[in-house]
Amino acid sequence: MSAELDPVIHPAHRLRICAMLVAGTTLELSVVKEHLDLSPSALSKQVAALVDAGYVKQERRGSDSRRVWLSMTRQGARAYRNHVAALQEIVASTAAPAVDAHR
Repeated sequence: MSAELDPVIHPAHRLRICAMLVAGTTLELSVVKEHLDLSPSALSKQVAALVDAGYVKQERRGSDSRRVWLSMTRQGARAYRNHVAALQEIVASTAAPAVDAHR
């Protein structure tokens, strides 16, 4: 296996956050919260882990400082792609062989 699972991205909620952000979009934290159906404290913990790793950028914009925006960093996008590749390799290597229909 050439790609490796990333322990920061691997937890399901963090993986889903990365999947939402990897398209190069910037999303408001409230949109991510609604999509994942997480409590504010649970979401904050997951986002903090991604921010601390340098994978996600968190910022406040404009006059409404209550609104928080998230975007994927280049490092985060690279880590996410590598993590997904590792998952795909695992799935491909463990796929059940085709069953012979003539048996």
